[in-house]
Amino acid sequence: MRHGKKFNHLGRTAAHRKAMLANMACSLIEHKRINTTVAKAKALKQFVEPLITKSKVSNNQTAEKGTHNRRVVFSNLRNKHAVTELFSTVAEKVGDRPGGYTRIIKLGNRLGDNADMAMIELVDFNELYNAGKPKKKSTRRSRRGGGKKAETVAPATETTKTDDSEE
Repeated sequence: MRHGKKFNHLGRTAAHRKAMLANMACSLIEHKRINTTVAKAKALKQFVEPLITKSKVSNNQTAEKGTHNRRVVFSNLRNKHAVTELFSTVAEKVGDRPGGYTRIIKLGNRLGDNADMAMIELVDFNELYNAGKPKKKSTRRSRRGGGKKAETVAPATETTKTDDSEE
């Protein structure tokens, strides 16, 4: 039974798991896309998204909170180059996104051991996938409101037939 099992332990000790997720997060931030197993990708998504949120929030707040968030993120990542990249490039790109900074794409099975493989990437850095869609700002709206208002459609203008031929 899985009573109280909040996350996947990935068959590793706590120290090994934290080090592995920190290294994978640094690689994801540096390269914007990595290939790994599906289980590790899901665990990495839960690990890295709160860190991206902290980097995004610190750019909009005072210097004290920005410094605190930078130190909290550094205690998780333990790589100053990844923290610098996260707080500069990545935070600018995801500034208006309300969450969901990563995407997991399943790739199939690995040849050696038949493990399910996946690619995890930062959503805003995939130029091919976002090329056709214009960037729009979406807002969260309450479902309690009066609903959508009926749009008034202007009646189509009737074209008058002109008689060029005389009878």
